[in-house]
Amino acid sequence: MLKFISHNFDGMDGIEIYPIISLLLFFIVFITMFIIVIKLPKNKIDEISQLPLENDTNSKENNHE
Repeated sequence: MLKFISHNFDGMDGIEIYPIISLLLFFIVFITMFIIVIKLPKNKIDEISQLPLENDTNSKENNHE
């Protein structure tokens, strides 16, 4: 399968830059998200971590059974 794909790209000039751009974009997004998470205040992290455990006060109104 890879030979079939790479054979199609052999005739294209300047295509070797796209994997480099993709890798750089991935690392920029990853590092940006890491910095955002590190800078979050502790109380916000605690609030977010408790969301799945909170009881929904309107659970009967939201339940359409």
